[in-house]
Amino acid sequence: MQFRKKRGGFRSVFLKRYKAPRKGKGDIYMKKSLPVITGLLCAACVVGLFGCGKTEPVKWTDQDEWLNKEAAIPSEAYALPQSMPNYGSAAVHDPSVFHDAASGKYYAFGSHFAVASSEDLISWQQENRDGDTTKLFGTAQWRTVLAEADKHAGGHENVWAPDVEKIGDTYYLYYSLTSGFGSNKSIIGRVESDNVMGPYSNEKVIVKTNGKSNEPNAIDPELFYDKDGGLWMVYGSFYSGIYIKELYNEGENVGLPKEDGTGKLLWKGSSGGVEGPFVFYNATTEYYYLMTSDGSLRRDDGFADYNMRVARSKNPDGPYTDITGADVSARYGGGNKLAGNYQFSGSTGYGAMGHNSVTKKDGKYFVVYHARTREAGDKVSLGHRLQVNQLFFNEEGWPVLSPNRYAGESAGLITAAQAAGDYDIVVHTAGNDVTFASSMRYTLAADGKIKNAGVDAGSWTVKQDYYVEITLDNVVYKGVMAPAWNSYSNKAALCMTATSAAGRSLWVNGI
Repeated sequence: MQFRKKRGGFRSVFLKRYKAPRKGKGDIYMKKSLPVITGLLCAACVVGLFGCGKTEPVKWTDQDEWLNKEAAIPSEAYALPQSMPNYGSAAVHDPSVFHDAASGKYYAFGSHFAVASSEDLISWQQENRDGDTTKLFGTAQWRTVLAEADKHAGGHENVWAPDVEKIGDTYYLYYSLTSGFGSNKSIIGRVESDNVMGPYSNEKVIVKTNGKSNEPNAIDPELFYDKDGGLWMVYGSFYSGIYIKELYNEGENVGLPKEDGTGKLLWKGSSGGVEGPFVFYNATTEYYYLMTSDGSLRRDDGFADYNMRVARSKNPDGPYTDITGADVSARYGGGNKLAGNYQFSGSTGYGAMGHNSVTKKDGKYFVVYHARTREAGDKVSLGHRLQVNQLFFNEEGWPVLSPNRYAGESAGLITAAQAAGDYDIVVHTAGNDVTFASSMRYTLAADGKIKNAGVDAGSWTVKQDYYVEITLDNVVYKGVMAPAWNSYSNKAALCMTATSAAGRSLWVNGI
């Protein structure tokens, strides 16, 4: 994640004691009050109320943009990408994105020790490949560095789904280790370094589970700050589901759990899926969004029904609900389905999309995830690739994912007259389905009708030159219009992305 604030020292104590009055859980402190309060503290030093030495100025990082409200609707015209970018060929399984302010780079840390980096979230370079441990853990054998974790859950060949955070001047790598694939005798630990690529050392245990059927799986850790500066960790995979634990946000125990135990259930698990949690906050909608992946990624017969889901809450620790209003901690298979297996006409099919993370750059949200390509029938490849798509929010504040990989485009105002034309449309399947949703050709006419081969198939309308509402086969989808580089037709084009009241996604690509 990159929506972090530096904690510790004068700044943390200062803000803790002098937050603005709160009406309820989650109201943010006022940055504008800092100069006044700072002046009062300095005056107190002068009259000797308490001893004050020289203090360093309060430092705000660029990651505070996560807390800045933005216009929900763009104010400028849209900008198409100029050409197909060089995406690179990085492979990172279970990518967790981290923005390193020191270098200006984005890093994607994944399972099996793989790491990739990018300066623009478009072109990615492989920093570390699967199985190479020397950069992250130095010349020492990684099992030696993670001795306590290996003692508890030893036997597996590598670590899973790490998350890197920077608190102060220290990089912390939160990792997970399990005794075997599919086992919940697992452990989440933390190591540290003064360099983003390591070597990491100084192991600390965060949470561990012992393989009991009613326990969560201590795997897939992800940290996030809430809007009041509280620090949390979400984790979990299958079994009991997704859990959350609060961590110390300052002091000598920063980044360590405040309480023992496994924490609080957020998303109900099952043998059928839900793993790879990620939470982020949108100050404009004032919601926390919990993203997960559902379904199975590993199928010996080549099939995979892995897909991306999302739910939201007003509080960092839930309850999280989907678009139907259902609490995802209370039932299996919940959450809006952002994307599943799909294929646009005449192009490569993509499947097993997920285990994503989210970052923010220049006011834009991005989903970083892994994907596999379609093979014969509904089977997917064994190899995976790192991909990034832009994330938007519809008029009801629900996330909708661009159908295309990010190519430097900027969303903006688009009129119905500009958008009218021929499109390929994919309606993603419901639930966990190995079937690839295939596109169909439609015409979105300037009079608001949608036609398929000249026959009326629905309607569409543009709201405020940004939001779009599409009715197709009597189902209403609400989303946004945006520019993109359509890699399926290899040209710049407009696209649309929307979700139904049942949480099914619709993707529209200009041809």
